[in-house]
Amino acid sequence: MRTPRPFVLLLALAVTPVVQAADPLDPLLARIKSVGREGAGNPEAASAWRELARQGAEELPTILAALDDADATAANWLRSAVDAIAERELNAGRSLPAGKLETFVKDTKHNGPARRLAYEWLARVDPSTPARLLPTMLEDPGAELRRDAVAVVLKEAQMQFDKGARADATATYAKALFAARDRDQVELAIKQLKALGIAVDVAAQYGFVRTWQVIGPFDNTGGVGFAAVYPPEKGVDLTAEHKGKKEAAVRWVETTTADPYGIVDFNQVIGKNMSVAAYAYTVVESPTERPVQLRAGSFNAVKMFLNGKQVFFREEYHHGMKVDQHIGTGTLKAGKNEILIKVCQNEQKDEWAQSWSFQLRLTDALGGAVHSGTQDILATIVARWLGL
Repeated sequence: MRTPRPFVLLLALAVTPVVQAADPLDPLLARIKSVGREGAGNPEAASAWRELARQGAEELPTILAALDDADATAANWLRSAVDAIAERELNAGRSLPAGKLETFVKDTKHNGPARRLAYEWLARVDPSTPARLLPTMLEDPGAELRRDAVAVVLKEAQMQFDKGARADATATYAKALFAARDRDQVELAIKQLKALGIAVDVAAQYGFVRTWQVIGPFDNTGGVGFAAVYPPEKGVDLTAEHKGKKEAAVRWVETTTADPYGIVDFNQVIGKNMSVAAYAYTVVESPTERPVQLRAGSFNAVKMFLNGKQVFFREEYHHGMKVDQHIGTGTLKAGKNEILIKVCQNEQKDEWAQSWSFQLRLTDALGGAVHSGTQDILATIVARWLGL
């Protein structure tokens, strides 16, 4: 038999598939992630957790990464394992892998809660962490670290404000407003900018849609209207006349709300009615295709449609109204996009059950307005500095 020549051996080695060894933690992580509802799999998860919590600090990045696709129940097990390992190591006088933790924090492919947990432990062993990292995280895709970064800027702005450095404070508050996604931080920045003479268009900042075409009422007696497919759901023709409740003719009416939080009141636009449904329609333009969230608030039952596709529904009445209580996810196409919302009122006669209204805003995944007024604020500030 002929002996294979060296280059043949090399070629054979080159095409031999490389099988990556499984991480020894994989079975433990899988058992924790398999925990089901109502405690299913808890004994197995508890056993896996005890073994996981005995691991050394070098395994922290692997456990943190497992949080990326963990559900809420599994995430609780994994977070507690991270905390148990880190606490034990520090109490024993040993160190945590600060370099690997920082690499994990900076890697935006990991989810926000996991990176925030890594950040907390990194900050505990390296007090310079907040000052080093937070200034770079104003545009962070994770809400948790972004909030911390905005808090630092708001604190800086307040110090400038207290010293009487109004121009610097104005610029810093505007910087915070541009980055903020949490309502309390947005509201604080708006309030302070107002005190500095800068009026913020609140509705634009939040991305509320203010101008709508409205039609109704349609019948919702006994709740039949929520499932009923009335003409607007089949296609919107703003010139059309339809049969509404009790065969009355209904037509599209344009309305623009002056409410800073975009609330549209059907009682005012259409008239006070009970056991009814109405639709509101608008068209928005996007320069590119991009993901979007439709975030609505209403006391009433709601359906939302984007370009003819239903993206959300919730049939409940008078359980409160708050910003972003209903979230539908879709994609804006480049060019014109049609948005339709259906809002149903029931027959309750209680005084507190008379509201028939909604608000809707368009945002990114973190709640930042798709169409924001912040750039206009910044332009106003620059113009003032230049004396324009």
